[in-house]
Amino acid sequence: MAEDHIVVGWELTSVPDIVDSLEEARDNGFDYVIAPLVHPRYQRSFTEAIQRDEPWTRSDLLLNSYQWSSGVVGKISEWINLDSNNEIVRTRGEKAFKQEVAWATHLSLSSVLLPPPTFNSVNYARVVNQIALNLSYMTGWLRVPLTSPKARLGHNDDTPENDTWEWWNNVRSMAEHNVNLVVALELSADLPSQDHLRKWFGEPVKAVIIPTEVFVTNKKGYPTLTRAHQAFLTALFKYKIQVVLTGAPRHKEGMVPYQQYIRFLHRKVPAPTEQEQFEGPYLDYLQAPLQPLMDNLESQTYETFEKDPIKYREYENAVYHALVKTPAEKVTVLMVVGAGRGPLVRASLRAGERAQRKMRVYAVEKNANAVVTLRNLRLSMGWGDMVTIVDQDMRKWEAPEKADILVSELLGSFGDNELSPECLDGAQSFLKEGGISIPSAYTSFLAPITSSKLYNEVRTYNDRKHFETAYVVKLHNINQLAPALPCFTFVHPNPDLKSSNARYTKLRWEIKESATIHGFGGFFDATLFEHVHISINPETFSEGMISWFPLYFPLRVPVYAPKGAVIEAHFWRNVTSTKVWYEWCLTSPSVTTIHNPNGRSYWIGLQT
Repeated sequence: MAEDHIVVGWELTSVPDIVDSLEEARDNGFDYVIAPLVHPRYQRSFTEAIQRDEPWTRSDLLLNSYQWSSGVVGKISEWINLDSNNEIVRTRGEKAFKQEVAWATHLSLSSVLLPPPTFNSVNYARVVNQIALNLSYMTGWLRVPLTSPKARLGHNDDTPENDTWEWWNNVRSMAEHNVNLVVALELSADLPSQDHLRKWFGEPVKAVIIPTEVFVTNKKGYPTLTRAHQAFLTALFKYKIQVVLTGAPRHKEGMVPYQQYIRFLHRKVPAPTEQEQFEGPYLDYLQAPLQPLMDNLESQTYETFEKDPIKYREYENAVYHALVKTPAEKVTVLMVVGAGRGPLVRASLRAGERAQRKMRVYAVEKNANAVVTLRNLRLSMGWGDMVTIVDQDMRKWEAPEKADILVSELLGSFGDNELSPECLDGAQSFLKEGGISIPSAYTSFLAPITSSKLYNEVRTYNDRKHFETAYVVKLHNINQLAPALPCFTFVHPNPDLKSSNARYTKLRWEIKESATIHGFGGFFDATLFEHVHISINPETFSEGMISWFPLYFPLRVPVYAPKGAVIEAHFWRNVTSTKVWYEWCLTSPSVTTIHNPNGRSYWIGLQT
């Protein structure tokens, strides 16, 4: 779907002629219709005593395969009650349900709209799971009202039975989080709290159903949505949802003004910023973290990092503020360790010009290919004797003199996950007593998240290893359940080089709304020098910075947390002479296995 286009469907309650209905919908500006697969009042008996010769639904020959697949979403009969206490009603409903899904599959429909569940739709979930397991290309849209019937009547029943997200969560949990089961979220006139609305941001919401009765009439007599509804719908637009209009029109021009308003609202969404365009291909895309010592970065990777307009500005500011604290006549020895293709060297030289201080710069880089770029820069930029290029691993280099300032950009998405502590501890031997490290400190942060999307992305690998791996990912289709808490902190220069860089922490969050925990988002906040910071922690994010995406720590089994629950997580950073790895688990609201023991699935190598 194009960025400037929103797909809008029209739900029909009765369809005497599917050809005419589809043609009318297209004429009225709709992209497709949701049509009952069988006449809504036709309740088949499925008994041998009653045999009918006439067809139980319309012919597939009325439309061609393309028209069925692109223009129609099938609607399962709402009279079906799969959790009835009456065995006859329940059994007949199950046969009818499966018959209609089979017919939808025969028609090559891309989707079917399933009736809404209740809190105790256990048999319904069983049948849905049976069907979902056999679907290859068709998805089931589970209709879920945003608010329960009790809530719409004004009953403030704050229980799981009255929370429609709980209805959805029960069905998808019993259906094993099947990727073929998604949400068609039906709006109501009254919206729940913002915390409750955010719960849906981590769920697979495919479509939003908007009854015409939810619309209000503006001064010109046209349908519009309240500001609260507009804000929620606009927030969902970024997940590429579809909109379905349902109900009788309350405007003389029929349904046309309703779909026109939805398209108008979608066009009002600001065009993606340059940063959003850059991040677009990486949204919820799992990437393996870098192995900075074992692997050399490619030119394209360097180029991507160097496009960051914020990081190098802040590094330049940090170096500048460090330099202005030195005497004007002093020649400062500055070493850039892990110089890459030179962006920190250039930022440091700019800082020296601003501060009007003389410097002697060493650019230390182990990647022989990046060294070629550095040496070419030294010639083209006229650095001359002011910059010395060192083609060595910083941990093994024997520096000819000690540095006043040590500059590095070894931070990973989780701060320490690309071995910055180990590398800078090794490089500390050539930093003068009282010398300055940029960065001077960094702290990792963790937050529990809901993300059906990320969980299912990991699950596609169908093995334990990938559930015990931390991924770099631009978090998008998620709901962060609580503010991120500090995890591990490292300070440079390290005041105690004999101490281990292994760490352990226990973190506790209390959540406001019930949720399914699919894992944790990992972030960092770094102090470059004194008041100069960079951060990817959502609470203190450096706006415009693109060099780092968060880290995602998955849980092998999603964990349900009731409203007001305490989430208690344990994280370990383990270190040996050859590798560093993380282990993690939950002990509340339930106990999980410890993920990645001994680094069996994921580790960062300390050897080149």
